[in-house]
Amino acid sequence: MKQSTPQGYYAASAEPAPLLPRLSGDIRCDVCVVGGGYTGLSAALHLANAGAKVTLIEAREIGFAASGRNGGQIHPGHRKDQRELERWLGRQHARDLWSLSEEARQLVFALASEGCDVKHGLMTAAHNKRSARLLTDDTEFLATYYGYAEARMLDHRATQAALGTDVYAAGRLDMGGGHLHPLKFARALAAKALAAGARLHEHSPAVGVDQEHPAVRTPAGTVSADHVLVACDAFTAALAPQIAPYIAHVESFIVATVPLGPEHRDRIIPCDAAVADTRHVLDYYRKSADGRLLFAGREAYWTPPDDVARIVRPRMLKVFPQLSGVPLEFGWSGTVGITRTRMPHFGRIGPRTLFAHGYSGHGVALATLGGKALAEAVLGNTERFDVMARVPAQKFPGGSLLRKPMVSAALLTLKLLDSV
Repeated sequence: MKQSTPQGYYAASAEPAPLLPRLSGDIRCDVCVVGGGYTGLSAALHLANAGAKVTLIEAREIGFAASGRNGGQIHPGHRKDQRELERWLGRQHARDLWSLSEEARQLVFALASEGCDVKHGLMTAAHNKRSARLLTDDTEFLATYYGYAEARMLDHRATQAALGTDVYAAGRLDMGGGHLHPLKFARALAAKALAAGARLHEHSPAVGVDQEHPAVRTPAGTVSADHVLVACDAFTAALAPQIAPYIAHVESFIVATVPLGPEHRDRIIPCDAAVADTRHVLDYYRKSADGRLLFAGREAYWTPPDDVARIVRPRMLKVFPQLSGVPLEFGWSGTVGITRTRMPHFGRIGPRTLFAHGYSGHGVALATLGGKALAEAVLGNTERFDVMARVPAQKFPGGSLLRKPMVSAALLTLKLLDSV
């Protein structure tokens, strides 16, 4: 099995990326963006399109971390359902968040329309009868109160026919969602930002941020700017330690089979949707453009194991036992940034320094929209940014020493509940 690059199959199936220069010397611009993932790239693109002079710096390569390793799923809505958001935040705020999520998925489909292997269709698979009832209630709620008509419930037999497995009680097929090649999408955003006039620098890690008089220091130079956008998601605390209590890390693992043969290609996920089940520690998977099964399962809260296939294959074979003889060709892992509320965390860490992080598994759509919201905010339109920033953030308990063990214990408890 190949694990030669951090992005696994995605790096092997994408065209070679153009080399971008390291930052060298001291420069001045309107906005400095820190982070070359979806949030930062989208911010740079929207700023450049508005005529701003923008410089983006990335510690490694564009799409190196989660934006180049994730499951590629485009989710409507948020990790919390709308009924829960209404109870927590009030109806109007919940509706504003829904509107942003709708804009987010439409923005991704538009930006990824060429060269990113984008497809419509997302199945949420109910892992037991209780989850099926909750999923049905949520689908009806969205249709009745939000006018959302893209999703429909499938019973056990229809779900089995759509997915090629009988392990689920029911499923919701949502044609408003979909999937894409995440690394191709990150590189497409970078290409669009460059074409719009943004300056992008790789291998230029930020080693410090002056928040009062915005400037970002790197080992070989400094970017002075009117505004700084910190778009490092799971790694935000490295530049903004005050954000550390709001960030937790989970390692997720993905494998890719060899291209499926004719005996499997049309029988594994015949509907060709991306799939995510309803467990707390979920399985999520889809077929690639060249007919592989990309399957993600299991999580780690401490040191990731070396053998990704060893821990993911059993999960894959529980869903698709017919693939027992199919080799796995790639395996890789990535760090998911999560928040205690499972909602993105937007805010300010200085009068002219803004941040966004914690997409909690919904980053393809929400991070792309998040970058747009950050760009608009520094240009004077804070409407979208404020909708996200008004969501109350909650600190993880435990302090700097006990936070990770306590988060790990809580997540393991949720994992146990999945089997009830």
